[in-house]
Amino acid sequence: MNKINIAIDGPAAAGKSTIAKRVASALDMVYVDTGAMYRAITLAYLEADRPDLNELLSGIHIRLLAENGQRVILNEKDVTDRLRENDVTENVSFVASDPAVRRFLVNLQQQLTEDKGVVMDGRDIGTTVIPDAELKVYMIASVDERAMRRQLDNEARGIESSVEQLKADIAHRDHLDMTRDISPLTKAEDAIEIDTTGQTIEEVTEEILKLAAEKLA
Repeated sequence: MNKINIAIDGPAAAGKSTIAKRVASALDMVYVDTGAMYRAITLAYLEADRPDLNELLSGIHIRLLAENGQRVILNEKDVTDRLRENDVTENVSFVASDPAVRRFLVNLQQQLTEDKGVVMDGRDIGTTVIPDAELKVYMIASVDERAMRRQLDNEARGIESSVEQLKADIAHRDHLDMTRDISPLTKAEDAIEIDTTGQTIEEVTEEILKLAAEKLA
C-alpha cells in the first residue's frame, strides 16, 4: 500500500482529534495531535510561573506515545490528562502564537512526517507543517455545537464549565487563531471542507476514509 500523510485542520472543538484518531486507527497510521503539543508547552509555561518562552523551550522535551490514541510525555512525565484543564485552555492561544514556540514545534512535527503514514491534526497542518500532504481536510462546525461538545467532554473529565461561557471562549479562540501573525488558522487552497455540524463521529470518519482510499489508490 502506498503511504500518505493526512492533514486535518479546523477550529477548536470541531472534532479534529476524535476523528483523526479513528482515521489513523482504521488505516494503521500514526496519529499526531499537535494541539496537545502546544498545550504541553503551555502547561510547562504555567507551572514555571510564566517565564520567558525562549528560555523555557531550552528545557522542553516532548514525546508522543501511541497508547489509547496518544499520550503526551513532557520532560519524562505523562501530562495527557492535565492538558484539557481550564487554565491550560485559557492560555494556549497566547503560548501558541509565540514565534519561538511555533518554530520549535513545527520543526518537531515535520520530523514526524518524514516517513509518511501520519494523520496529523491542528490549525496550520495543511498550510505550514505538511503543505505537501496528500490529503488535506478542513473541519468546521457551528459555535453552538462545538460548545456543547466541549461541555460534554468537560463533564466526562470532571471539569466545571458552562455552555454559554464555552461559546464565548470558543468564539474568542477562533478570533485569536484566525488573526495571529504567524501561521493563522486558515483553510488550505487544496483542502476539502467538511462541516461536522449535525453529523456523527462515524459519518465524518467514513467520509474521510473514503477520501483517503482514493489517495491511497
